[in-house]
Amino acid sequence: MAQQRSRSLRNPLGTASERIRARLLAAGQRFHANDNIAAFIEEGELEALQDEVAGHLSGVLRALVIDTESDHNTQDTAHRVARMYLQEIFRGRYVPAPPVTEFPNVEQLNELMIVGPVKVRSACSHHLCPIIGKVWIGVMPNEHSNLIGLSKYARLTEWVMSRPQIQEEAVTQLSALLHEMMQPDGLALVMEADHFCMHWRGVKDSDSKMINSVMRGVFLKDAALRREFLSLLNRQR
Repeated sequence: MAQQRSRSLRNPLGTASERIRARLLAAGQRFHANDNIAAFIEEGELEALQDEVAGHLSGVLRALVIDTESDHNTQDTAHRVARMYLQEIFRGRYVPAPPVTEFPNVEQLNELMIVGPVKVRSACSHHLCPIIGKVWIGVMPNEHSNLIGLSKYARLTEWVMSRPQIQEEAVTQLSALLHEMMQPDGLALVMEADHFCMHWRGVKDSDSKMINSVMRGVFLKDAALRREFLSLLNRQR
């Protein structure tokens, strides 16, 4: 790590990835696969990073002994995949959080709200295979809670999920973001997803799904409320 830090700092005008990495290391900022690093990317660098990734992907295709010069199907594959990674499936790493308008709980709502199912498209950080599923979000607001518009749940979910990660960490990250933003008495989140690292490789089991949940506040303490949330959720599935 120290050698990597030294090399990056000695080449401040090197590749886009070297410049971004140098800023992250200098700030002591973690940059795991499911971290957002938008604050360390300067104007024009995302486009440069995409070109850099495309160059490396060309090398991967060459190492796989795929003829990208005469095969018309793969001539632009490296550029297409780079664009897909940075602008779509890993976009949540490279762009700031979407703008979310919060408004006060004027009517002092204190009843259970459930949002979902929200479609989830993510990728496993172990094999970069798709994770496709749904998320349900339960909120128990209080008179001081900040409320957000219905579409914002989907936008924030997409922002968090559009990164390479494992499902267990993804739901924790999303629940922490929503809880901090809304400050409710309780927040519950359930995610159900297909993992294509099981469909395409390994056991090649196309039927198994992963379901996990995060319960915060009153959902964790009140068994009756938790049962109500799960019961209402099951009616939607």
